[in-house]
Formats: sequence, structure tokens, C-alpha cells
Amino acid sequence: MTSTYAVRFRSIARRLRVRLASRGARDEGQIGVLALGLFVLAALLVLGAVDVTAAQLARMRLLDAADSAALDAADALDERAAYEGGLLDQLAVTDESVASAATAHLARTPLPSGITSWSVLPDTGTSDGATAVVTIQGTATLPMSGWVLESLGGSVTITVTSRARAPLG
Repeated sequence: MTSTYAVRFRSIARRLRVRLASRGARDEGQIGVLALGLFVLAALLVLGAVDVTAAQLARMRLLDAADSAALDAADALDERAAYEGGLLDQLAVTDESVASAATAHLARTPLPSGITSWSVLPDTGTSDGATAVVTIQGTATLPMSGWVLESLGGSVTITVTSRARAPLG
């Protein structure tokens, strides 16, 4: 004695099992998409970290060059200013003597790795007649995404400033 309710229940249960089985089939492979997405995200983070590190290393190399150019420029005595004002406790430098000494120093210094070009900016000079202020701008290359920037017409430009004094006492 099977009631119509029992037959109906079995029919509904069968349809539910078929529907759940078909849903389970649609869920297959979802973990692969998730794993691929996580791998791509992790790879982008690693590549970005490599580029940021390369840019920071290029900045440090450019700062080293600016420091050495500023030290060289601080020793560039402006003879006219020295004869007119005398030598008190520091060398007398002018905007022209600092700029020419810094430009000459960069011309004889080889480009460090990671930097494709550099130049002395026009604001290189002296602020007080004794301190050499050297500002250098350089173009850095990024190992991972540099080709993307170049294809878009851009580059990574780094500007650094260094100061030096040459006390006599």
C-alpha cells in the first residue's frame, strides 16, 4: 500500500538528488581557477617588489654620484671671490664654480648599473657662498616592467640633491 504521498515524496527526492548531482558537476574545477588567480597575484607582487628594489638601488647609486660631485664641487674654489673677499674659515664657491665642477665630475664618472642617463640640473649651485648644492636627475631602468613603461612612452626619473662644505679650520 503505497500512498500517493509516498510516491510523490520519492519522485521529489529523486529530482532533488538529480539536481544536486548536476550542481556538483558544475562546481568541479573551481579550485583550479582560484589557485591560478592566487598564483598570478603572488607573481605580480614579487615582480613589483623586484622593480621597487631596483628603483631604490638606482636612487642610492644616483645619490652616491651626487655626494661625490658635491664634495668635488665644494673644493672648487672660485678664485675671483677668494681674492676679493679672502679666505676666512671656508672655501668661497659660486653657482658657476659648483655647476662646472659637478658637470665635469659626472662627465668623467661612468654610469652605474641600473641608470641609463644622468644630468646636472640648473638649480645646482650654492645657497650661501660656502655650501655646494648639487642636484642630479637620472633615468633608471626597471628589470621587470621597464619594457611596459618604455612602450607607453614613459620612464622612471629620479632626482636627488646633495650638499657639501669645505671648511678650512
